[in-house]
Amino acid sequence: MTQITVITRSGEPQTVETPANYTVMESIRDAGIDELLALCGGSCSCATCHVYVDPDFLDKIAGYGDDENDLLDGSDYRQPNSRLSCQIKISPALDGMTVTIAPEE
Repeated sequence: MTQITVITRSGEPQTVETPANYTVMESIRDAGIDELLALCGGSCSCATCHVYVDPDFLDKIAGYGDDENDLLDGSDYRQPNSRLSCQIKISPALDGMTVTIAPEE
């Protein structure tokens, strides 16, 4: 199991254990953190699973796809470390990663 830390919008950290091949979005959802809406269920069509990834882990996840990049471009809260959590696959290399749930649009 891989452990990631999720920082909620109120700043509270929550450690989540998750199996490989889940997405960060699925891990957050299954942990019962309801701040992450993920309205499209992970089909990369809504950007309601926007998170900020710990910059130390950005090189350990796959790059942006065109759809993800376009959706993030529409966010007022996009930062250099912004990602859609539905597009980040959990792997052992992500053990110890922190993600922060972005503000709601």
